[in-house]
Amino acid sequence: MTNTAELDKPQAGDLSGCMPAKPQAEHDWLLQLVGEWTYESECMMGPDQPPMKSSGTQSYSSIGGLWLVGDGTGCMPDGSPATTRITLGYDPLKQRFVGSFIGSMMSGQWIYSGTRSADGKVLTLDTEGPDFTNPGKTAAYQDIVEIKSPDHHILSSQTKGEDGHWVQFMTAHYRRVK
Repeated sequence: MTNTAELDKPQAGDLSGCMPAKPQAEHDWLLQLVGEWTYESECMMGPDQPPMKSSGTQSYSSIGGLWLVGDGTGCMPDGSPATTRITLGYDPLKQRFVGSFIGSMMSGQWIYSGTRSADGKVLTLDTEGPDFTNPGKTAAYQDIVEIKSPDHHILSSQTKGEDGHWVQFMTAHYRRVK
């Protein structure tokens, strides 16, 4: 005997609840990053240390107009190679940009949740990760993408200090190659 609740459950092979997602304006905003880029960055390594400068490349592609995938290459301060991957999309249910970041130089994954400014030029991605000043603890971070022109954007990273104020520690300028 079958009860009503069992009849309401999706059956194997039933795809009626799986509607294809359609790109929205937020997805379209991400598409402006698709292409090949070079970057130059400067990162503060500590109060008594000079900033670390590095450069590399970033290649962004789209998956179905819904997801942005970026693969980067560059060098670590010791000269060893670094490889990174970022994913970004927009979740209409959460009304947030979502994504992740991983790199060959770290064992943790950074999970993004963010919003775009009213003028549409700045995407602020909130995340949490290892506290660089207090080993064994985590801290709040933001990665901020600012569109300067179709061929130039800036990525800056900041962390929330113990006093609750944001402290910027990294800036990278990306310039379009193609």
